[in-house]
Amino acid sequence: MGNPKGFLTVKRKEGGYRPVKERIFDFGEVEQTLNTDDRKLQASRCMECGVPFCHWACPVGSKIPEWQDALYHGYWEEAYAILNSTNSFPEITGRVCPALCEKSCVLSVHDSAVTMRENECAVAETAFDKGLVKPSVPAFRTGKKVAVIGSGPAGLSAADRLNQTGHLVTVFEKNDVVGGLLRYGIPDFKLNKRVIDRRLALFREEGIVFKTGVNVGVDLPVKQLLKDFDAVVLALGVEQPRDLPVEGRTLEGIHFALEYLTQSNLKVAGKPVLGKEINAKGKHVLVIGGGDTGSDCVGTAIRQQAASVTQIEILPKPPQENSADNPWPYWPNVLRTSSSHREGCIRRWALLTKRFLGENGRVKQAEVISVDWHKEDNGKWQMQEKGKPERIQADLVLLAMGFTQPVHKGLLNALGVAFDDRGNVKTNDKKQTSVPKVFAAGDVTRGASLVVHAIYEGQQVARFCR
Repeated sequence: MGNPKGFLTVKRKEGGYRPVKERIFDFGEVEQTLNTDDRKLQASRCMECGVPFCHWACPVGSKIPEWQDALYHGYWEEAYAILNSTNSFPEITGRVCPALCEKSCVLSVHDSAVTMRENECAVAETAFDKGLVKPSVPAFRTGKKVAVIGSGPAGLSAADRLNQTGHLVTVFEKNDVVGGLLRYGIPDFKLNKRVIDRRLALFREEGIVFKTGVNVGVDLPVKQLLKDFDAVVLALGVEQPRDLPVEGRTLEGIHFALEYLTQSNLKVAGKPVLGKEINAKGKHVLVIGGGDTGSDCVGTAIRQQAASVTQIEILPKPPQENSADNPWPYWPNVLRTSSSHREGCIRRWALLTKRFLGENGRVKQAEVISVDWHKEDNGKWQMQEKGKPERIQADLVLLAMGFTQPVHKGLLNALGVAFDDRGNVKTNDKKQTSVPKVFAAGDVTRGASLVVHAIYEGQQVARFCR
C-alpha cells in the first residue's frame, strides 16, 4: 500500500463530463480525464484490502490493488502489464464497463469507492501515449489453426489469447469492419472507434488474420470451415431484438434500437446508410426500455436535435439506495442516471405500452398505462394495470427492450451444435459444444450481457481450445 492513509485523506474525485451545451452537438467522447497528479492521488485511496472484493466482483478477475499501487507510484508500464494480464482491452472496459468492481469496493459502503474504471482507462491511455503498448508476437507457432466466428468482445478476446498461445487464428466477421457490438452498437460519445482500431492494428501485427464480409454458412460452407480448421470458436453474439407485438406496431416510425444505433454509427464513421435513414431531428422521440441501450438511444436522439426525448420502462423506479435484500458487496439494484439522461430527457417508470396510434400510416402517439408490481407467494413478480390509459406524443419510437437468442440457428444446425429452449448454445465446463472441435463463448452461450462478461468468456474458451 503506497499511502496507508490515502482513503482517509483523499476524497473521491471523478473526471466528470464535458459541458452539456458543448457535447450535445457532436459525437466526441463525453468523459473528461483528471491530470496525472490527481489520478495518482485517486489510486492512493485503494486500501489493498485483505479480501479484495473488487477482484471478486470483476468478471475477468482484474488484480486491482496491484495495478492501483503501481499507478500510485507512477510505474505505468507495470500497471499496464498487470491490467493487460487479465484483460485484452482495458482501454475499452475503462470506458464502457459499469464498474462492478467499484460497487464491491469496501469504500463503496460509504458511497466513496475508488475510481477504478477511470483509473483503468488512464493507465491504458498513458501506456499507449508513452509507447509502452507494443505488439507481442508469439515466439513459436503450434501449427494448429483456429477459426473465430464473430469479432465482438468475446471473439476478439478469444482470438488474442489463442494467438498468444501460438495458434494460427483467423477471425471471420460478416460486417464490413471488425468490432461487432463495440463497433456498431455503442455510440462514439461513449467509445470512439479509433480506440478499437488502435487495438486491432496491434492484433494484426501479432499475427491474427481478419476476414470481413464473410457470412459463415453462406459465403463459407460449414463443411469447408470444419475441414480447414482444427477448431472453431462461435462468438456470434445476440442480435435478435425483443419485439413489442401490440396494435399499431407496423406503423412507420417504429424501429429497433440497434437498427437506429447502427445507422448512427455508420453516419458518424462517414459510411453510407443502408435502407431508409432513421433520424430524430425535429421529432418527439419515445424510447421504450430503461437499460443502457435505451440510454444510448437517448443520447443519440439528442445529438440529432430531437424536439423531445422520453424514455419509459415497464419496471418500477429503482430505489436511490441499496435495499435490505440487496446488500453490499453485491451489485446494487439502484437508480442510475447516465450522461445521456443528464442532457435532457423525460424518464418514467412502471408504464406498459398498450398500442400505437398513427396518421397516414405513421406513428403519432403511444398509449400507455401505469402498472403496479407485487410479489406472489411463490416469489414471482406480477404486474397489474391501474388507472386510465394515457397517450404520449411520439413520431419516432425506438424499441430497446433487450435481446432474445439467437438469429443464428441455421448456422448452428448446419454445424450440428445443440442449443437449449432459449436458443443458448450448450457447452460443457470446457466451453465445448456438442461437436468436439466446436467451442462457444459470449452472449451466444449466456444471453445478452456485459462487454466484460464477453471478454471473460473469450478467455475461458481459449484455455480449453488447444
